[in-house]
Amino acid sequence: MIGIETKQLGKVFCDPQQGDIVAVDSVSFTCGYGEVFGLLGPNGAGKTTTLRMLSTVLQPTSGTAIVGGYDVHESPLAVRSTIGFLSASTGLYGRLTAIETLEFFGKLHGLTGAKLNSRIEELVELFGIGEFVNVRCEKLSTGMKQKVSIARAIVHDPQILILDEPTLGLDILVASTMIRFIEESREQGKCILFSTHIMSEVERLCDRVGIVHKGQLRASGTLDELIQRTGKRYLEEIFVSLVDDEESKEKQPQGYDSSRGSLQ
Repeated sequence: MIGIETKQLGKVFCDPQQGDIVAVDSVSFTCGYGEVFGLLGPNGAGKTTTLRMLSTVLQPTSGTAIVGGYDVHESPLAVRSTIGFLSASTGLYGRLTAIETLEFFGKLHGLTGAKLNSRIEELVELFGIGEFVNVRCEKLSTGMKQKVSIARAIVHDPQILILDEPTLGLDILVASTMIRFIEESREQGKCILFSTHIMSEVERLCDRVGIVHKGQLRASGTLDELIQRTGKRYLEEIFVSLVDDEESKEKQPQGYDSSRGSLQ
């Protein structure tokens, strides 16, 4: 069963000096329940813009996406209630403590009373927040803040997770907690879409991978399928091969036949 489906999704930003900038260009892919789909690409490839459109933070310029059965254009509020969205820049209210943060966002999602308290206790134990649960977020370390941010994003126990570089800047212990959480979420049948630059995370977690370059989805499939396509063994080599291949094609003159090495 499909949790996320993008259909020719596109985003164009208008810059007064540079004109129209195409950030995402007709991207189509699916991510099912019980699956981890990794979105890879160099900086500026369009990954974060894609994830923000799926979370309804940004509105698509063209195409659309269905998330949890809801169209991002027609039902943005329903989409937001269905997903847990974590970005590398997810902010916390500095003057709130960790537990106040979870209570606040839990109530925003309609949780109250014993149900809210039970969910907060579960998350505090899951992410090891207990030692600093009553500390203001402004006084927390980077790793502590990330744990609270993750708990905040999933306080309503969403079935779809959209994670933008969730382990960025974390030490190995906190990152390991995040990796285990993603694995457990997949076992629970959740739909998980995430981007990262860490190839070992992708090789460990992802059932399928999509490689984005200059706003376009250049390739997608299982690791075995990408190995077969490129002839490369490791994901890093596959990634570089696909990106370099596209760069080479773009530099060739119009009418150039790469198989013959000449213009036609």
